[in-house]
Amino acid sequence: MTDEPKRPPTGPNFVSAQQVADHAGVSRSAVSRSFTPGASIGPETRKKVMKAAAELGYQVNDLARGLIARQSRLVGMIGTRPEVGFRAHLVAALSKALIARGSLPVLLNTGDTDVEMQATQNMLLGYRAEATIVLSGSPPRTILEGARRTGQPLVLIGRSEPGTDSLLADNATAAETAAQRLIARGARRIALLGAQIATQTIVEREQAFLAAIRRLGAEPRIVRGADADYAGGETASRELLGDGEPPDAVFCVNDLLAMGLIDNARCAGWRVPEDMAVIGFDDLPEASRAPYRLTTFFQDPAKVAARAIELLDRRQADPDAPPALVRLPVELVARTSG
Repeated sequence: MTDEPKRPPTGPNFVSAQQVADHAGVSRSAVSRSFTPGASIGPETRKKVMKAAAELGYQVNDLARGLIARQSRLVGMIGTRPEVGFRAHLVAALSKALIARGSLPVLLNTGDTDVEMQATQNMLLGYRAEATIVLSGSPPRTILEGARRTGQPLVLIGRSEPGTDSLLADNATAAETAAQRLIARGARRIALLGAQIATQTIVEREQAFLAAIRRLGAEPRIVRGADADYAGGETASRELLGDGEPPDAVFCVNDLLAMGLIDNARCAGWRVPEDMAVIGFDDLPEASRAPYRLTTFFQDPAKVAARAIELLDRRQADPDAPPALVRLPVELVARTSG
């Protein structure tokens, strides 16, 4: 009777620190000290360990180290629908900045239900994430409270909360600039295209634009999409263009809404900007392309990411520092739509 052949191991087969120690002829603790900056170890011993590690393809288990130290290098990026609009570009910029910092970015989509949101919070706490960056305009209360309870550094982007470091665009100045630009080009039947989700960012842009237009002597019409996305712009534009006299200028609280509006308006026979000027917000890559050529406000994802990292580093260096609210300027990008 012959023995059955052994099955090959399944899954990853990472080299262990003990295997490196055996290969180098040193103790397991010598391997650990060799990969710990500032640890006491003789140069010859360290040289043997590094040579053995290179030959075996050994990689330090940073996750295990972090759990032992009760803190990992994980940084949670939390957002609802992070693949949509400006958030998608912000996720990319933040991921790059966090990796350069030496952190491991982890993107978590909170979903729409309480169960999904609680699962997100449990995962971050279970893996001892060193910090959380919230990308959603409406972060779940459980996530905010959980970070504060554990003392985990927390940075909000696109929203401010008492006692929390926050980062927002200068929405008011941009909205006022949009109002002045539309009035200066002779528009009188002016509309605001907003969104019913009413995040802090959207509310700030809406309120600032309405106040500026009224100061300039016009009474704007207000239409809101169900969400601040392309579909929201499409559906809201049907109400805007199909009921009474259509506007000759529209300020949209983001580019996705503006693109949905422009496409639907052109399908209905309206010309942009000849019949209706349109201004957006965010300067997504698609905004510069035909047929949009969208006048909009540029938010630089790389600058937003860099400032978010600065807030995170500041909080870790001084946990008792007063909370910071940073407003980042945005730049008007004038194209042909408005």
